[in-house]
Amino acid sequence: MVQGRCSAVAATVLLCCLLLHFEVAQSASFTVGGRGGWTFNAAAWPKGKRFKAGDTLVFNYNPSIHNVVAVNRAGYKSCKAPKGAKVFKSGKDQIKLKKGQNFFICNYIGHCQAGMKIAATAA
Repeated sequence: MVQGRCSAVAATVLLCCLLLHFEVAQSASFTVGGRGGWTFNAAAWPKGKRFKAGDTLVFNYNPSIHNVVAVNRAGYKSCKAPKGAKVFKSGKDQIKLKKGQNFFICNYIGHCQAGMKIAATAA
């Protein structure tokens, strides 16, 4: 009886590990802007790409002249970061997408208005 119960627990643990591995293996990494990196006129970059929750966006840029700010829809449209918005400034930021809409801008003066913003929807 104890051996059967242990086998069932072991099988359940193994199944959970396999499912977790499958989820991790299915996530993808996207370099925002391609070889040019995170720069002006990036707003069209997500077009035609299929993102999933858990995918990673990689933002490569010069941190002395740019940053990445995770914003809401209003912040994206107005090019203004709301209070408490997460600011990334390493120059090599890796940000996991959450399910639904994800919005990012550069909040250096004039950059977002020059198209340094993206909206990515993750299924």
